[in-house]
Amino acid sequence: MEGIGNTMQKKAAELERMAEVLITGEQLRLRLHEEKVIKDRRHHLRTYPNCFVAKELIDWLIDHKEASDREIAIKLMQKLLDQSIIHHVCDEHKEFKDVKLFYRFRKDDGTFPLDNEAKVFMRGQRLFEKLMSTENTLVQTREEESVLFERTLVGCEFVDWLIQEGEASTREDAEQLCRRLLEHGIIQHVSNKHHFVDSNLLYQFRMNFRRRRRLLELLSERCRPIPESHDSPFCLRKQNTESGNTSFLSVLKRHVNSEQLQSPGGPYMRRTFTIVGDAVGWGFVVRGSKPCHIQAVDPSGPAAAAGMKVCQFVVSVNGLNVLHLDYRTVSNLILTGPRTIVMEVMEEIDC
Repeated sequence: MEGIGNTMQKKAAELERMAEVLITGEQLRLRLHEEKVIKDRRHHLRTYPNCFVAKELIDWLIDHKEASDREIAIKLMQKLLDQSIIHHVCDEHKEFKDVKLFYRFRKDDGTFPLDNEAKVFMRGQRLFEKLMSTENTLVQTREEESVLFERTLVGCEFVDWLIQEGEASTREDAEQLCRRLLEHGIIQHVSNKHHFVDSNLLYQFRMNFRRRRRLLELLSERCRPIPESHDSPFCLRKQNTESGNTSFLSVLKRHVNSEQLQSPGGPYMRRTFTIVGDAVGWGFVVRGSKPCHIQAVDPSGPAAAAGMKVCQFVVSVNGLNVLHLDYRTVSNLILTGPRTIVMEVMEEIDC
């Protein structure tokens, strides 16, 4: 089988980072349209369609907790401007300024640069949405070598579907399309060992296109999470990155097993949280196995508001005991469940 070279992996990762910026920008554009921040505006007897006022947008970002202050808001929008996602309506300013200037998303005026990378990304996103919107089971969580992978599909089944949907005329055309998707960071082999081939090999979408991104993620691009944690709202530190170990540095002081947690008279107390997810998610990350623990909590997210803290051990999710499950399974239960989750945790007394 054909393997994946380091150069191709690096290119795919770089293109994936670009895709994340595009998705984040598009989600912001749609939100601003919904809330009428983007609208036709007049200045000196001229109408500028579909634009926003920089100063007003900065106010909006802070009010909606997308930025902690005006300086951060400017950096976030400058990131979108640098990536040609937004621009000044007359292209007179290359910097995003906290003043009453008009800016516009390039997608709203047809000036977005559609290079080859952008075209492949947009096709990959469209295929993902098409797959997720139809009543088929092509994309699902599957297990391989005792590891659960999200958003997976079988190579030959994906080829069948592409032909059936008119996305490709022959199996060769479909395979070439899938190879382009892999080379552009849209899909990958689950263990990153193979290029795409029309076979029973298991592939996955590297990212969840539907996850609501937070703008602050744009400022932490260089410390992006490994693929299986794309559903997390922020990055976690890795340990031994130079040696190739991609495991995360645990926040736990010591390992605790489920028997110790449930031991009568043990130094642990139970707590129950009801967490209502917002547009971004629930605002926490689980890691570990048997039991899982809370690795990180977004201080501005719903979980923190409910009282969740790092180092707590996850006992149950919506009434289902998860003490003997790993974090991938628990994460999948949460991601595929209702927006409101009831979680029971245990925390060390006087920890």
